[in-house]
Amino acid sequence: MTITYEWRGDVGNEALDELHAEGFGHPVERTDWRARLRRHSLGWVCAVEDGALIGFVNIAWDGGVHAFVLDTVVARRRRSNGVGAALLEAAAEGCRAAGCEWLHVDFEEHLRSFYVDTCGFRETAAGLIALS
Repeated sequence: MTITYEWRGDVGNEALDELHAEGFGHPVERTDWRARLRRHSLGWVCAVEDGALIGFVNIAWDGGVHAFVLDTVVARRRRSNGVGAALLEAAAEGCRAAGCEWLHVDFEEHLRSFYVDTCGFRETAAGLIALS
């Protein structure tokens, strides 16, 4: 089976709602992803296998040289097969092509090995304020 990765790929709201719910453990919501992506994102990468969305990453940005990884998600059945790393590799290339100089990511501790060891992010100091 062949997986294709597409920068700013065509993604349906329903397919992304279902993948997002599976990946982040919440009920399926009805989000207008297309509008959200157009409004806030530099780009996104879709991983598609046999016509089905199996992976996604969103890249927000500051309109300049900084891009930010959001919503990295891979279908449960395709995890630990390099799909996530390939999503981020394609996202980094899209960011480079757009003239970005930095790609930032925040992650929970259990994802450290994936982002640092597998994907090549280096650790930096950062801060966070919970707003709710």
